[in-house]
Amino acid sequence: MSIGKAFVGVSTCRMPKNGNEYDSVSRYYSEASANVAQVIPLGIPALGDQLDSDALLDHLDGMLFTGSPSNVEPRHYAGEQSDEGTLHDPARDATTLPLIKKVLERGIPMLAICRGYQELNVVFGGTLFQKVQDQPGKMDHRADMTGAIEDRFALAHDIELVSGGILAGLSNGPTVKVNSVHAQGIDRLGEGLSIEAYAPDGLVEAVSVSGASAFALAVQWHPEWNASDNEFSNKIFKAFGDACRERARKR
Repeated sequence: MSIGKAFVGVSTCRMPKNGNEYDSVSRYYSEASANVAQVIPLGIPALGDQLDSDALLDHLDGMLFTGSPSNVEPRHYAGEQSDEGTLHDPARDATTLPLIKKVLERGIPMLAICRGYQELNVVFGGTLFQKVQDQPGKMDHRADMTGAIEDRFALAHDIELVSGGILAGLSNGPTVKVNSVHAQGIDRLGEGLSIEAYAPDGLVEAVSVSGASAFALAVQWHPEWNASDNEFSNKIFKAFGDACRERARKR
């Protein structure tokens, strides 16, 4: 391994296209990892139990669980059947849900974003709103997916940071403005997770793993977008990268 470099796994999605299937991920996760966290990102295929995760984690210094167009299948949290047309990715579920457990058991630094954030909550026994916008008193957290990508990922609303949390330690104040590109969100918080931030409507926007032996943070928004230019996103990825390099030094 190169001196001072950390190798970080990046979860991928099983995406059908033209009669084939591809393990794919948005380039913004890889670019934020390489350019801001300054780690070497490695895509992890959605192989489920075909993946030798123990051997994989022997060689990783961190794990980034990404967002996705798909949603966690509700059977994993005893939720109601999804509406027809909802996009699911059972290959990803079969890969990331067990992998999250092993990453935490080994004390490997972890950053989870959007779908990855929801996966973490499910792993800890929590549940999800499948349509936040249909819940009484909740905002519509979705973006207009027909617009330009810059508009989709534009800053949308403030979040309130919980005093004493990881995110509060990275911020210059008690609130930060973030983007909002999701329909699902945390309903019941998983046991063993600590709330890091709230949206104005009370929706939990970020969590950390209580008592984790390494960096273990999850956020609902998308800090990978424009991470080099957004100060708060920059700090999140740099903190993750620092934790991964510390792991690499010890490994």
